[in-house]
Order: sequence, then C-alpha cells, then structure tokens
Amino acid sequence: MLELFVKGGPLMWPLLACSVLALAIFIVKLLWFARQRREGRELFKEVVTLAQEERFDEAIIVCRQSSSPLAQVLLAALRQAGRPREHVKTVAGEVAGQQSVAFERYLGLLSTIGTISPLLGLLGTVVGMIEAFNVIATVGVGTPQTLGGGISQALITTATGMAVAIPVILAHRFLLGQMKSLVVAMEEYILRIVDLVGD
Repeated sequence: MLELFVKGGPLMWPLLACSVLALAIFIVKLLWFARQRREGRELFKEVVTLAQEERFDEAIIVCRQSSSPLAQVLLAALRQAGRPREHVKTVAGEVAGQQSVAFERYLGLLSTIGTISPLLGLLGTVVGMIEAFNVIATVGVGTPQTLGGGISQALITTATGMAVAIPVILAHRFLLGQMKSLVVAMEEYILRIVDLVGD
C-alpha cells in the first residue's frame, strides 16, 4: 500500500486528507445524531409529563438545562403556553428552523469531499499522462519501463479518487437519512407539545 501511495504522486496526499476528514465527519455526526435521538426522546417524555400537569415553569427549567436543539424548540412553545394553538405552532416552527442548522453542520463539507475526490484523481491522471508524454518527447517512445511511471501514477490516482468518493457519497446519503428522521421526529414533538400548551 505504501509503495502504491508513493507511486501515485503528490496528489495522493490531498486524497488521503480528504479520506481522513470524511471519516472523522462521519463518526462525529453519527454519534451526534444517536445522542440527539436518545436525549430528545428522554427530554420530550419529561417535558410532556410536566406539561400535562400544567407545571410549565418546571418544564421550562428542564429545557434550559438541556443543550439539545429540541430543548430550544420546546422552550419556545412552553413560553407561549395559553396562547392560540396556531401562534404557538408558528413560534415553535420558527425556532425549529433556526435549530435545524445544527443538524446540517458538516454535511455540506462531506458532500464537497465526495465531489472533489474524483476530480483530484482525474487531475492526477492528467499529471501522470503529461509526465508520460514528456518522456516520449525527450527520449522517444522508448520502452514500457520509461513510460510506466507516468501511466502508473495516472491509474493509481484515478482509482484512489474513486475509492475515496464512493464511500463518502454513501456516508453522506446515510447521514442525510438520519437527519431527515430526526427532523420528522422533531416535527411530531412540536405538534404534540402545541396540542398540550396551545389554547
């Protein structure tokens, strides 16, 4: 593997950086989504129990103690307790839109990595072919050994670019699915809390 990496030329380094960064983003977001799902479920259960007993002040305190994006949405709804249902729903929806930024964080970067990795591989292909043609221009057609370095570099970087891009794109799609399921859950939580606190 190390020998192939060296033969791939200088563009193997940015490809390696892209793969490491993509893996880090995937792990961080996967753990973050799992934590938000677990904490959101527990938080909502506690807040609903308090709201059903009209202990809104205690429910607000619980929300303030949580760092979950859902807590900010529930807090906004609880502060509008007793007002018309549509008003509460509108306020909670606006806050949910603001909090959705946290769900999307780093996903754009992951998508960018999936897009540029094949392009880096293609650039490596071009560089390798230029090197091969330079050899032809300098020493003529020569032997396969004289051309092998440039062609080898071209093929290795192309393959590496695709090898990085394919799992990154799949990881991005998977995380988008996780995000959408959390957004749907948040929307359900909003509707239920609105029914409890709205007039």
